[in-house]
Amino acid sequence: MTYQELNARYEALLARKNKVDATRYNGIYERWEHPVLTREHIPPFWMYDPDPETNPYMMQRLGINAVFNSGALLLDGKYTLVARVEGLDRKSFFAVAQSDNGVDGFRFWDEPVLLPDLYPQETNVYDMRLTQHEDGWIYGVFCSESKDTSIPDLSAATAAAGIVRTKDLKNWERLPNLITLRSPQQRNVVLHPEFVDGKYAFYTRPMDDFIETGSGGGIGFGMCEDITHAVIDEERMTSIRRYHTITESKNGAGAVPIRTKAGWIHIAHGVRNTAAGLRYVIYAFATALDDPGRVIAEPGGYLIAPLGGERVGDVSNVVFTNGAINTPDGRVFIYYASSDTRLHVATTTVDRLIDYVFNTPPDARRSVDCVKQRMDFIRKNLNYLHK
Repeated sequence: MTYQELNARYEALLARKNKVDATRYNGIYERWEHPVLTREHIPPFWMYDPDPETNPYMMQRLGINAVFNSGALLLDGKYTLVARVEGLDRKSFFAVAQSDNGVDGFRFWDEPVLLPDLYPQETNVYDMRLTQHEDGWIYGVFCSESKDTSIPDLSAATAAAGIVRTKDLKNWERLPNLITLRSPQQRNVVLHPEFVDGKYAFYTRPMDDFIETGSGGGIGFGMCEDITHAVIDEERMTSIRRYHTITESKNGAGAVPIRTKAGWIHIAHGVRNTAAGLRYVIYAFATALDDPGRVIAEPGGYLIAPLGGERVGDVSNVVFTNGAINTPDGRVFIYYASSDTRLHVATTTVDRLIDYVFNTPPDARRSVDCVKQRMDFIRKNLNYLHK
């Protein structure tokens, strides 16, 4: 295949129109038929040397394995994603892709993001959340992974919350990593978009080690005075882990919370263990407008789970989000990855999310109580239908 043929195939993919998958209706959101970003959306010149003299067999020189977990915002009227791109070498990096409508036609900028190299021990970076803060900056909070040199195990790592800021997604300032005094590791950290009592507020995920949360009880909430040297002392729990629920193993903040008239709506992820390994789903909850760390509504069960081909990939049976866009007209675009391989979109509205979060029954905790809850629901519906 020639480079011109590769590029023609790439342009045809970007021109493909997406459509709602009507077979997966639930009234809460629409799932769209095609992923919005995959490794096939990577520009060919990121992977292939187009010069036949130096690449006579048109081989991939720097291949891409996956494109997934993406921060999201509206930038100059365009739906803008800062996606996690993983090379064949397992290293991840960030790259910006934009679309005019948010559901198809996403095109990467010519070059990926080169972060300032503040931490020489840092090996990998991934899963950036983008917050348009009221202080005027766009902040990116991401996982900064380094080798745990305290033990010889080659798989041992440490996770910290890296912080960068920008005005245009082109010029990035690296700030020192977030320090949490009472939890040794952090991942899935989200910066709240507004000041709280004059302070910067973060949703954290306290962890005892790189994989296991250990004593970490769920999604934390903490504040600091100075984001340029962010230090959090106390982390109080918001949405907590519970036995035999979708958050039993761990949970973590996802997209930046959305301000609504009813409260801050959070779109997070929950994890439970199964015989086939960890299962990741997306769920929602709300916190109070006057106290973003206090949960006021939490529907039972998940919002989005992997379906069909979404269940297959590098890390199967996973959906994960770290980005959503709330448009001025009240639409919400939830960008979620499936199986650490590709990126999808589900669309809804603020009004529908409010209805879902505040009117969906909570988890009844025990099977017998879940049956009672469902029987009450069925009887109410049958009475209405038999009028």
